[in-house]
Amino acid sequence: MLVCAAALLATGCTIGPRYTPPGSPPVQRYTAGAQPARTPDAAGTSQHFAYGRALTAQWWTLFRSPALDRLLQTALKNNPTLEGAQATLRQAQATLQADEGVFYPQVSGTLGVKRQRFSGAVFGGGVPSRIFNLFTGNVNITYYPDFFGVNRLVYRQQNAQVDFQRFQMQAAYLTLESNVVTLAITAAELHAQIDATRAIIADQAEILALTQRRYGLGAAPYLDVVSQRSQLAAARAALPPLEQRLAQTRHQLAVLAGAYPAQWKAHPWTLTELRLPESLPVTLPSTLVQRRPDIRAAEAQMRAANAQVGIDTARMYPVVSLTASFGQESAKTGRFFNSAGNVWNVAADLAQPLFQGGTLRAQRRASQEAYRAMAADYRKTVLGAFGQVADALRAVENDARTLQAQEAALSSSREALKLARAQYAAGAIDYLRVLNAQVAYGNARIAALQARAQRLRDSAALFAAIGGGWWPGAASSRAASDKPTGAPAGAQGASTGAVHEAAADRRTP
Repeated sequence: MLVCAAALLATGCTIGPRYTPPGSPPVQRYTAGAQPARTPDAAGTSQHFAYGRALTAQWWTLFRSPALDRLLQTALKNNPTLEGAQATLRQAQATLQADEGVFYPQVSGTLGVKRQRFSGAVFGGGVPSRIFNLFTGNVNITYYPDFFGVNRLVYRQQNAQVDFQRFQMQAAYLTLESNVVTLAITAAELHAQIDATRAIIADQAEILALTQRRYGLGAAPYLDVVSQRSQLAAARAALPPLEQRLAQTRHQLAVLAGAYPAQWKAHPWTLTELRLPESLPVTLPSTLVQRRPDIRAAEAQMRAANAQVGIDTARMYPVVSLTASFGQESAKTGRFFNSAGNVWNVAADLAQPLFQGGTLRAQRRASQEAYRAMAADYRKTVLGAFGQVADALRAVENDARTLQAQEAALSSSREALKLARAQYAAGAIDYLRVLNAQVAYGNARIAALQARAQRLRDSAALFAAIGGGWWPGAASSRAASDKPTGAPAGAQGASTGAVHEAAADRRTP
C-alpha cells in the first residue's frame, strides 16, 4: 500500500477505470431483409430513400409549406420547454466553471481590528490589567494537489453532465419540431374530414327526405325511413368528435408556440399546402448513434457513472493539503507594516482513511453497479432508436401501398357515382341510388384523406427517428479536457473522450 501510494504521489495518476466509449452497432441496415429503396407510386408521388445523405437542419422545410415554416419559427422562439432546457444547460455549464477552481490554489485575505482587555491574573497577578487595540491582516493560501486524480474525476463527471444537458436540450428541440409538424398535419387532416363528413350529412339528409316522400306515396316501407334516420344520426354523431379533435389540436399548437389558446390565431391547414417529401435522407446505422440526442445523452450518463467509480475509488487513498499564511499584527496602525509584526505559517497535511466499517468499498461497488445500469440503459436506448427507424422505414413504404388501395377505392366509388348519375338522367334508376353512391364516395374520400395524412406523418416520424437535421460542420467534435486550460502541472489528466456539439446549444429557427 505504501509503495503504491508513493508511486502515485510521484506520478500523479488518476485512480479508477479508464472510460472506453461504446463501439458502433454491429449491423449494416435497419430492417430484416433488403431495406426499401423506393416506395410505390401513390397519388402521383413516389418517395425514395437516400441512405447516407445528410438531413437539413430545418428538415420541416421539405414539406414546402410557408405556413409551417412560420409556425416552427414561432415555436422555436417562444416555447417554454426550450427556454427551460437552455437554462438548465447554462446552469450545468456554470457549475462546471465553478468546479474548475479546485485545480488552482485558493487564496483569501482577511483584515481585522480588535479592542481587547486582558486580565493580569493570567500572569499570576503581577501584571496590571490592560486595554489595547490589535490590527491584523492575513493572506491565506490553500491547495489540494490532485495526486490521485479525484479533482480531475469530479471535473470529468460534471463535464459529462454538461454534455448530458446539452443533448437533452437537443432532444427537446427535436421533440418540439416533430410535434409541431405532426399536429399541423393532423389539423389539415381533420379539416378535410370535417368537410367530407358535412357533405355526407347533407347527402344523408337528402336521402332521408326522399325516403320519407316515397313512404308517403306508399312506394317504400316505414322501415326504410327508420333505417335512414339511423344512418343520418350516425353521420351527425361523427362530426362533434372531429371538431373536438381539431380544437384540441389547435390548442396544442398554441401551447407549443408559447401562446394562450384564447390568443392564438389558428391557421386553416389543408393537406394540399403540405407537400410530400420525395427524397427521404436516412442516416446510416454506423452514424445514428452520433446523431440521436437521446443516444448521446445516454452515453454522457455512462461517462458520468464511470467517473463516479473513479471518485469512490480515489476516496480510499490519502488526501494531501498544503496551506500557507502570511500577515501582520500590530497594536497601532502606524506600525502595521513593521517587520516586527510579521506572522506566517506553512503546513502540509495528509489524511488517510484507516477504518470506515466497509463504507468506502460498498460505495465503490454501488458506483460500479450504477455504471453497469447506465451501460444497459445505453444499449436499450440504441436498440429502441434502431427499432424506431425500422418502424418508420416500413411505415413509409406501407403507407404508399395503403394510399394506392384507397385511391383505387376512391376512383371506383367516383366511377360508380358517375354511372349512377348517368343512369338516373336516363331514367334507369331512382335518385335514392344516386344519393347512396354519393355517400359511398364520401366515405372513400375520407379514407383516402386519412391515408394521405398518415403518409405525411410517417415521413416526419422518419426524420425524427434518425435524429433530426444538422448543419454542415455544426457537429464538429472536440475532446473534452479533464481540466481547464492553464491548470497547474500537477493537475494534468487524460482526455475523457467527450464530444461536444458547440453550435447545437445555440440552435435558432
